[in-house]
Amino acid sequence: MMVNFAEIVASAQKRGRRRLVLAPATNERIIRVISDAVDSDLIFPIFVGDGKVIEELLKVNPVLSGNCEIIDETDHQKSVSRAISMITEKRADILMQGNIDHQLFIDSILDREKGLLQSNLASFVSVFEMLTKEKLMMVTDSYINNLPTLAEKQSITENAIRLASVLGIGSPKIAALSAIEQVNPAIPSTLDAAIFSKMSERGQFGDVTIEGPLDIDCAMSQEAAARKGVSSVVTGNVDIYLTPDIEAGYSFSQLLVFIGKMPMAGVLMGTSSPVILDLPFVSNDNKLVEIAIAILLCNGGE
Repeated sequence: MMVNFAEIVASAQKRGRRRLVLAPATNERIIRVISDAVDSDLIFPIFVGDGKVIEELLKVNPVLSGNCEIIDETDHQKSVSRAISMITEKRADILMQGNIDHQLFIDSILDREKGLLQSNLASFVSVFEMLTKEKLMMVTDSYINNLPTLAEKQSITENAIRLASVLGIGSPKIAALSAIEQVNPAIPSTLDAAIFSKMSERGQFGDVTIEGPLDIDCAMSQEAAARKGVSSVVTGNVDIYLTPDIEAGYSFSQLLVFIGKMPMAGVLMGTSSPVILDLPFVSNDNKLVEIAIAILLCNGGE
């Protein structure tokens, strides 16, 4: 089981280089991250974008000189389409978002005819390195699905379980979050959480324990849970926080980064190949971790 970001990177380095395509490749910050990933022996980069701009950016990143491929395409939308084609044609393994509007990029990725969507739906998993104990934890869905239905939450949960397996987290413990820890028909998320808890009891997610509904303090603290009459192996030892909607997931992730000062990386799940989004609150160092996670996904955790 991997317990910190350094172990994720070290594990990825043992798997051999993967071909990563960046589109459109006109973002100086991301180019620096790519340079670090090459220097760390993780990837062979392919840059799709304005060739002249890319050449200028490479001048200040000597590690990339002669150690990359450039595909000239000045139109941003077409550059993403060409990058997706490279993935579907097995000429690249990992797709990374460059300097393009988030929604345009995501819409291209999730297009059911020309994109990379593989499962019932895609979801974003935020991965955090805990500072108080040697442990990784995840929050989902923290970026893609606004108001997921019960069926969509099932897919979101299955995506996160797959990532947990790739990171070596066996028998993951999942907290299905809501505003309160009791089932209340007036709060739909409590009903969804209770259903997932029962599904877990009957083994419908495999070797996984889901407890819910749980509010934040019950999920994070066994003492708080005990005060409220909740007894579970999940409380105080959560691997995955399943949030009721994107507002909760995105806000929770931002709070952990900005207030909790917890390092975060993330990856889009549910696609045929790993996809790395460019979220503004992920540091350059942790972008390298995202690349490492993508490499592990390519190998299926083996």
